[in-house]
Amino acid sequence: MTEKFKGSFTQQEPIPEEGIAAALEVMRHGRLHRYNLAEGEDGEVALLEREFAGYVGAKYALAVASGGYAMGTALRAVGVRPGDRVLTNAFTLAPVPGSIAGAGAVPVFVGVTEDLVIDLDDLQAKAGEAEVLMLSHMRGHICDMDRLMAICDAAGITVIEDCAHTMGAAWKGVPSGRHGLVGCYSTQTYKHMNSGEGGFLVTDDDEVMARAVMLSGSYMLYGRNGTVPPEAVFARVKYETPNVSGRMDNLRAAILRPQLAKLDGQCAAWNARYRAVEEGLRGTPGLRMVERPEEERYVGSSIQFLLLDWPDAAVADVIDRCKGRGVELKWFGGAEPVGFTSRYDSWRYAPSERMPKSDRVLKGIVDMRLPLTFTLDDCALIARIIRAEVGAVWQEQAA
Repeated sequence: MTEKFKGSFTQQEPIPEEGIAAALEVMRHGRLHRYNLAEGEDGEVALLEREFAGYVGAKYALAVASGGYAMGTALRAVGVRPGDRVLTNAFTLAPVPGSIAGAGAVPVFVGVTEDLVIDLDDLQAKAGEAEVLMLSHMRGHICDMDRLMAICDAAGITVIEDCAHTMGAAWKGVPSGRHGLVGCYSTQTYKHMNSGEGGFLVTDDDEVMARAVMLSGSYMLYGRNGTVPPEAVFARVKYETPNVSGRMDNLRAAILRPQLAKLDGQCAAWNARYRAVEEGLRGTPGLRMVERPEEERYVGSSIQFLLLDWPDAAVADVIDRCKGRGVELKWFGGAEPVGFTSRYDSWRYAPSERMPKSDRVLKGIVDMRLPLTFTLDDCALIARIIRAEVGAVWQEQAA
C-alpha cells in the first residue's frame, strides 16, 4: 500500500497556557494599547522588549506590528531616503524588497549560491552601488558573516539583518541580527514565535533606536518603552521624525512572553525534525541537500533541497506527486508566484538585470515547512514519500 501523510503543514502548536492566561488578563483590564498603562505599570509590550533585548544581547529592542514594518522602520531610521539604492537578496520573500520600495528606495538584487545564501562575490562586485544592505537570512540560511561584514565595512555599507527565519540562530555564537547595525524579526504565525502578526527591531545605536521609536508611533510617550535611549537623543530627533504608526499591542505581547521563555527548547525541537527529514532524503538520486556550515547554529523550521538542472515539467511533476500523497512542497522555480513563494523577477516594481547563475539555483529550490505539530515519525514518513517520488521522476527522466 502506498504511504500517505495526513497531517497539516499549516497547523501550529497552541499558544502556551501561560500566554492564554496573560492575554485574558489584558482583555479583562482592557488596556490593550501599549501606552495605556495604569500608574506604576510597565505593560506587556515594555516587558517583552526588555526580555527580547536580553535574549539577543542587544541594548535596545522595539516591538512592532510586523517583521515587514520592522524592516521599513529600520531603513528610515538609518537614513534611507526616496530614490536611494538598497542592496538585498535575490532569494527572499516579497516583504523584503517591499520594505525597500515602501520607503521609496530602489532594491538592487544580489545573487544566491547553491548553499542558498547571498553570493558574497556578487555582493563584493556591487558594493559600490548602495550604502545600505538589507540582508535576508532567507529560510534560515546564514552566510559567512565574517566575510560579509568585512566587505560591507570596507565599502561603508550599513547592514540591516532580516531575521524572520533565524530567531534563535547564530553565526559563531553571535545571535542572528547582532552583526549588522539593526536586526529585524517577525512573530507572524509561521515564524519561531506566534502572535499572528508582530515583530521586533533591535540595535545598540542610540539615535537609530530613538528614530525607530518615534517612527513606530510613540508620540511623546517614548519614556514608557521597555528599552529607552537617553532623553538628549530624543531631543535631537523627535521633531523631525514622522509618526508611521506600527506599534505592537499588549495582547500580542502577552502571548509572546511565555513563548520567548521557551524559544531555545522549541528551536531544538525544530532541529530534531529537520535532521529526521534530512537523514531520510540524503543520497536521493538527483536531489542535492544544502549542507550547513559548522559555524552556523541554525533553526530548522523549514527544509530546502535542490533539483538542479531538472526540466520545469519534471519538478512540477514531483510537486504534484508529493501533494497527492499529502506532502506540501513549494517551488521557487515556477513562472508565476504561488502563495508566499515568489522571486526577484516577480517584483516588477523593482526591475533587475537577469542573473543566470542565480536563476539556475532559484529554478531548482524546493521548500517545505516543518511545523512542531509533526512528530519525528511524521518527518521520517514525509522523507520517504519525497525520496520515492523524486526517485520515480528521476528514473523516468533517465529512461
